[in-house]
Amino acid sequence: MYQTRCRHFSGYKPCSKNADCNENCSSRDIPEKHILIIHLEAIGAVLRSTALLPSIKRKYPSSHITWVTRAPAHFILKNNPMIDRILTTSNGDLLALRALRFDVGFVVDKDLGSAGIAQYAKIKETYGFLADPVNGAILPANEKAYSLWELGINNHKKFFENKKTETQLICEALELPYCRDEYSYSFLFEEIEEAKRRRKVWGRGKKMIVGISTGCSAKMRARKLSVEGHKKLIDKIYKRLKGKVQIVLLGGPTETEFNKKIGDKNVILSPTESGLRDGMISIEACDVIISGDSLGMHMGIALKKWVIAWFGPTCHQEIDLFGRGEKILTQATCSPCWKRECEKTIMCYDLVSLDSISAEVEKVWLRRFLSSKRHSSGMLSSPSPSSAV
Repeated sequence: MYQTRCRHFSGYKPCSKNADCNENCSSRDIPEKHILIIHLEAIGAVLRSTALLPSIKRKYPSSHITWVTRAPAHFILKNNPMIDRILTTSNGDLLALRALRFDVGFVVDKDLGSAGIAQYAKIKETYGFLADPVNGAILPANEKAYSLWELGINNHKKFFENKKTETQLICEALELPYCRDEYSYSFLFEEIEEAKRRRKVWGRGKKMIVGISTGCSAKMRARKLSVEGHKKLIDKIYKRLKGKVQIVLLGGPTETEFNKKIGDKNVILSPTESGLRDGMISIEACDVIISGDSLGMHMGIALKKWVIAWFGPTCHQEIDLFGRGEKILTQATCSPCWKRECEKTIMCYDLVSLDSISAEVEKVWLRRFLSSKRHSSGMLSSPSPSSAV
């Protein structure tokens, strides 16, 4: 008898596990629960929410997971062994979604579009957020989601009272067991090989590679330094560590021309036009990532790099670096604010200490250098942050 409920069964061709579908197949896997995750954007937030996957698997050990997101964030989820199906908001994918039924739905976004997809899908039990059908206002879908929902409408609680990271807040809102799980990302074999190649070329086998992520979402442009600010930062790093590090500018298509304005003969411009997964390859080739609270920071966290993250308009306490990095906070007295636009002449990013960032890079290099000296002399060294780079 055909195992039509098996995780690997499609109904139109044999799966890759076995050419003969029957009850004797050793790869037979029939899920007990079908889960729908709805998280459309931003890309960095989608990547961060991959930390939910281990928690979902703990609560629902035998589960089939479908994730709906907005392109191009689906590329970040590709090849993840904990995700069974990835759908986008394209018409074709939404039609496919309409054919499916789910036991549990997790709506991570506080967003009308996400709430609409949840309403469109066939879900027995929904956690997270939904929309008031009359005025479209976002509301908590379950009692435990109230605390996270309230942070979005109460600046004092969000900016000053809350001490929890976003991953913990989301886990609690979705009634999932929180164990400080890390982000989940999986490379393809050829991507790993390309990362090794770039690392060899960029670092010439010896130098520590420092990647600077220069971009951020257009929705909050104060999360990136100016061209002049990046130039000053590069100059400070090279003055401290001349000949010991190689700086690489990272980013996507919107940073192509921006990076050219920053770069000089001492700076490498990484590929910026080849998509998100290629950007992850460049991050993987680096030892240290410097970034504002943006996608580049989340990529560095996901790939377990040493991350030096600076914060201007956003809340630093919401970000977990998992013990592999340092946070540099702006000296602006109005931070955090979460404003999308700012009328001030001196911006919060102008008041981020570039000396502090360059000093942190030097600390990482020193730990790395001292660790390598201990190893070369046969001494055993205790675990240190250099093990992450």
